[in-house]
Amino acid sequence: MMHSLQGIGMTSRRTRERMVARLSEQGISSNQVLNVMRDTPRHIFVDEALASRAYEDTALPIGYNQTISQPYIVAKMTELLLEFGKPAKVLEVGTGCGYQTAILAQLVGHVYSVERILPLQRKAKGYLWELRLKNVSYTHSDGGWGWPEYAPFDGILVAAAPVEIPESLLQQLAIGGVMIIPIGKGGSQQLQRVIRTETGYDIEELEPVSFVPFLSGKEVS
Repeated sequence: MMHSLQGIGMTSRRTRERMVARLSEQGISSNQVLNVMRDTPRHIFVDEALASRAYEDTALPIGYNQTISQPYIVAKMTELLLEFGKPAKVLEVGTGCGYQTAILAQLVGHVYSVERILPLQRKAKGYLWELRLKNVSYTHSDGGWGWPEYAPFDGILVAAAPVEIPESLLQQLAIGGVMIIPIGKGGSQQLQRVIRTETGYDIEELEPVSFVPFLSGKEVS
């Protein structure tokens, strides 16, 4: 890959410092999360034509009608997932370009990442390999199925919005585990945190968000 990991100009360390300062102003308070966001080169996860915009607080297209989430949302979902401790096993539904995967991989024990669009997953694997992040397992599958072979998970992070929480993902959450998931149709989605208890699930509505819809099935090209 021809990307510079360090970045120059609009992708430089200084630009990343500005992004982190903005995240802090937006209410992200976890130093762990802020440090990893500062150290992870977001510009390598987007097309070179978009690299100069990589540290703006905006979602960017990554092809296949998918986007890389804005830095604030990546930081917020990660912070919410980690608030009660470091999860050993995290299921990520929607690898996408791999940026959120890369952030998680530096903060949790192991990431099990599911992606339904095979070419996106292949690209993501390449980026994470370049960053030498090896505590990630990948599968090409329908995200609604989760990854039952490795369940239960201490954390589940979902990067697309279903209308309601898929039952299979609830079943794969460990007792005491935390799921961060956007719920709802386009234009009226809410970020939710689900905590599995001994007797059921505590669901907390957090803030309005905008994610691509949660689709079923697999794509190979």
